[in-house]
Amino acid sequence: MPLRRLAHALVPALLATLVSFRSAGAVAVGSTPDSLGYYRFPAVHGSSVVFTAEGDLWRVGIEGGVARRLTSHAGQETNAAISPDGKWVAFTAAYDGPTEAYVMPLDGGLPTRLTYDGDRSAVVGWTPRGEVLVTTRKHSTLPNLQLVTIHPTTFARTRVPLAQASEGAYDGAKLVFTRFEAQPSHTKRYRGGRVQQLWAWAGGAAEARALFPGDSATSRNPMVWNGRVYFIGDRDLNMNLWTCRSDGSDLKQLTTHKGFDVRYASMSEGKIVYQLGADLRVYDVVAGKDAPLAVRLASDFDQLRERWVGNPVEWVTAAHLSPDGDRVVLTARGQVFVAPLKPGRFVDVTRDAGTRWRNARFLADGKRLSALCDASGEIELWTLPANGVGAPVQQSRDGRVIRWDGIPSPDGKFIAHTNRDQELWILELATGRQTRIAKCEDWNDILDVTWSPDSRWIAYARPARNLLLQVLLYSLDTQKTIEATTDRWDSYSPAWSPDGKWLYFLSDRTYESLVGSIWGSRQPEPFYDGTTRIYALSLRAKYRSPFAAPDELEGGADEKPAAKPDKPAAAGAKKPAAAAAEKPATPATVVIDEAGLQSRLIEVPAGNGNYSTLTTDGKRLWYLNAELSADRKQTLHSFAIGNDGDEPTTVLADVRTYELSADRKKILARKGDAFYVFDAGAKGPSDLAEAKLPLDGWQLPVTPRIEFGQMFEESWRLERDYFYDPDMHGVDWNAMRAKYRPLAARVTDRAELADVFQQMIGELVALHMYVYGGDQRKGTDAGDPATLGAEWERDEAAGGWRVTHVHHADPDQPESLSPLEAPGVDVREGDVIVAINGVASLSAPHPSALLRRKSGKEVLLSVKRGSGAARDVIVRPINNAKDAELRYDAWEYERRVRVDSLSHGRIGYVHLRSMGTEDMAQFTRDYYPVYQREGLILDARNNTGGNIDAWVLSRLIRRSWMWWQPRNGRPFGNMPFAFDGRMTVLVNERTASDGEVLAEGFRRLGLGKVIGTRTWGGEIWLSQDNFLVDRGIATAAETGVYGAEGRWLIENHGVDPDFVVDNAPRETFDGRDAQLEAAVKHLMAELAREPVKRPVAPKYPDKSVK
Repeated sequence: MPLRRLAHALVPALLATLVSFRSAGAVAVGSTPDSLGYYRFPAVHGSSVVFTAEGDLWRVGIEGGVARRLTSHAGQETNAAISPDGKWVAFTAAYDGPTEAYVMPLDGGLPTRLTYDGDRSAVVGWTPRGEVLVTTRKHSTLPNLQLVTIHPTTFARTRVPLAQASEGAYDGAKLVFTRFEAQPSHTKRYRGGRVQQLWAWAGGAAEARALFPGDSATSRNPMVWNGRVYFIGDRDLNMNLWTCRSDGSDLKQLTTHKGFDVRYASMSEGKIVYQLGADLRVYDVVAGKDAPLAVRLASDFDQLRERWVGNPVEWVTAAHLSPDGDRVVLTARGQVFVAPLKPGRFVDVTRDAGTRWRNARFLADGKRLSALCDASGEIELWTLPANGVGAPVQQSRDGRVIRWDGIPSPDGKFIAHTNRDQELWILELATGRQTRIAKCEDWNDILDVTWSPDSRWIAYARPARNLLLQVLLYSLDTQKTIEATTDRWDSYSPAWSPDGKWLYFLSDRTYESLVGSIWGSRQPEPFYDGTTRIYALSLRAKYRSPFAAPDELEGGADEKPAAKPDKPAAAGAKKPAAAAAEKPATPATVVIDEAGLQSRLIEVPAGNGNYSTLTTDGKRLWYLNAELSADRKQTLHSFAIGNDGDEPTTVLADVRTYELSADRKKILARKGDAFYVFDAGAKGPSDLAEAKLPLDGWQLPVTPRIEFGQMFEESWRLERDYFYDPDMHGVDWNAMRAKYRPLAARVTDRAELADVFQQMIGELVALHMYVYGGDQRKGTDAGDPATLGAEWERDEAAGGWRVTHVHHADPDQPESLSPLEAPGVDVREGDVIVAINGVASLSAPHPSALLRRKSGKEVLLSVKRGSGAARDVIVRPINNAKDAELRYDAWEYERRVRVDSLSHGRIGYVHLRSMGTEDMAQFTRDYYPVYQREGLILDARNNTGGNIDAWVLSRLIRRSWMWWQPRNGRPFGNMPFAFDGRMTVLVNERTASDGEVLAEGFRRLGLGKVIGTRTWGGEIWLSQDNFLVDRGIATAAETGVYGAEGRWLIENHGVDPDFVVDNAPRETFDGRDAQLEAAVKHLMAELAREPVKRPVAPKYPDKSVK
């Protein structure tokens, strides 16, 4: 049977599903399936509708029909908005790299770029005066979206004076706006502190006001017509169209959709066009009628056609050697391939995008492969012909949760496999019988599964009740499990000796701190490096250590390992004829004396390190050693088994992974994106190039239309298998698959598939549900603008662009300052940049337009100050990521200075942006200089989360309980660096995840009060490892959090502050920080009520003899 027909035969159910996708789509729209698309981001003006499909802009009449394509760039064009005069369409695109705002004629034409922000600018709409309304983070010191207006021809840019505004619509001089940007998790019925709500601000008013104060529901996407506000909201638990008067009164619901949410609405002349599912609909306000907008695309649907991936090595997820090391089986982009080491046929074992194959391995005969596959709808174990000829055979039929890997036994009769439920199973291939041999009851997986040489034992590592890893042994003959190691140390990576006499393993038992004392700057902590050593267990009582020196009683002949191998050669080198004629030896029978096993432990004299992945051929041990560095590069080492006093040798540096062939004669190593095969020995190949697996010219086909169907099914299945609640929050998850399948059938590009994922996982109503990544089509241009860390305004009279503000960060960290503050540059606020690299600055719509691709490079500025002559300076612009960091640094530095000023130096300030290792470094940098002050503000506002809450809290809960008094100097407390004053923590709607744990823990541990606004509300944690075949992901919330009172904490609500203080959008734009002021005021009041008292040393004792 031809391979393609064979692959299709494997998945009739899935292909039938794909057909049903198309049929369902046809029924929904009443059009032919081949002309249907997936329609998003509609904009309407009069009789014209512009929307996004296939990543491009299309235009169609409001009566529907065949749409005409307006754009054709490889990237995404979205967020269309038609000008008040109906002549122009503004939109968001990534023509030159970053996502920016553009405008083009509605009838088609060359787009004009409006922004050079490089920071996720997006079109929101138009002002009544004909300016484009854009949302951007470019001017905000914090990562908040703000609104600006830009004239489409003069490029005049005006900031709307609101600190937070992500959407907006003008009603005369009044702006109705959505205060917050959409929270990042795809969650329906969200009720956390970052819920989007409508506010209104009249130009010149002192402050904006909420239209629905105290409301917990979402209100967004404002539109204004005839004195009323129209918007999308979920007060009835589904997103529908609503309306109210301009003051928020007379609230009315317009649509009552119960299935899909109303999304992305646009209004013109009393008609609202919006997205529902994959379609567009029109709501007529005057008539009170809602109807579908039937649209067809005149398209070749190019992004659904088969294409070829040019470098499949980048997509390899598994690589394993054949038993004798002459071939490598590769799993790449969900398909299986066999690559020969010598010249020969490269085998496409599978080729169908409708199925995903995982972790293919050779069986013992070298003729068959085992692999995991989802062709049946569940992840099952299959066997396949290694030469690609013949039908794969399904071996298991009991899949209910994702399986991780299948490890064949040396005799080819069994496959051991683990799964998401933390179980270890054995499949007998001859009978199909499955036996569960282990389950981990604690939070961790079963690791390092390896078979004994005779295929009658399995060794594996599993965490004990105390979460330390133990090595366990399971007997297929007795169905009994033996604890090979104790639970006192982490032990893992077991490796059987080929003669069945020894079990080698790694264990972390060397704890020698590199830090020798608690006394020192910034609270030195113990740090352990090189904790791992290699150990061996004698499986029978009679075996003598192979590392012991011979003596007069034991000559060591019985235990002497085989002769050391000859000098290694690259794979494929010629061998002596005798070696080629070798017959495989009968595997040794493994017998284990259980009594006293744990005590028959020896340490292998290879020293200690950061070891992993131990293997052996009985003559040598191989293992990886990670260096002490942030990237933890690994080196493959070898150590001879024997008593000759040999030292470990380096086999290959900078290795990602490696494995030993079944006959223990070859090593496969991955170094970078290349694979190398060479003889197993003390050293690596002398010529690495000769050992490289020849994969040049390898390409693989991808058919997106079919692959999209597979990814939809898998994303649904992975949510089922990963979500922390097996009952899926009570949601009928099977019904959700049926509900969203028709939408998946309509997608025409990868971004639309992600949109389906977003809607589907949102049904679970949980935070930490993200959709990102994937093999999305992008443009090839990259004209990223660089910046100078400043704000600008166009000044025609002065002949250039005037510097209105330089972002001033901490001068103690010169590497983070604005390029304009570099020594010798001397460009100040008020100076005018008249030319950039000799080009008149006024010739550009913005200075950044002349700084494209100039990040880190020397740039010549002509600068004029006052009425003086222009002078030239050299600067090195920074990229937009560093510019965002600079703006945040400036905000943080200003808070610190402000606290010092308001408290007269009595209160310290520490800000944490996130909860990662870099943020612990920030805490270390900023806490210890102020630990002795009377008060401390821990600012967790805008904290994006992480996992270091325990590190921070463990330092804050320390208290001085005794004091040291040296002969000279002030007394100092023990515990060192304990904070003995008053503390408070600041939070806001952007305090998220582990930042919320920090705040809640701070309060529950009695450290102080929480001040600010209610937090994000995401407290079901995730690990983000359920990736799809194209490296995209729809994450699952995996681990819930509850308190001692037995109640789920924080989720979809947030942390309620003890004192609610809001930073209102208008006054915050002007520079006020009401929350920070409240924190200082609170602590100063606390200090006045109960001053911090530090005990005074008593009088020295008089011990003289009277």
